[in-house]
Amino acid sequence: MWGYGHMGGLGYGYGLGFGLDWIFMLIFWGLVIWAIFALVRGVSGGGCCGHIKDKEHKTTDAVDILKERYAKGEISKEEFEEMKKTLQ
Repeated sequence: MWGYGHMGGLGYGYGLGFGLDWIFMLIFWGLVIWAIFALVRGVSGGGCCGHIKDKEHKTTDAVDILKERYAKGEISKEEFEEMKKTLQ
């Protein structure tokens, strides 16, 4: 009576009995690690894909596009200067 455990010493625990307990444990810990990772990325300001969202970065991209358009001859120098002034 004493010392035989829950199931009379047969070795069965509280698990499902199918040998799948390790899968559920793996899923559980995977979700815990994913939640911590998502929380850290959210607090640090990182986006979904690791891109940092800031105004200066977008302005630089827009000016680079303007430079490319001017180099290709799609816009004149006056249009380039006007658009560049608008962006900055």
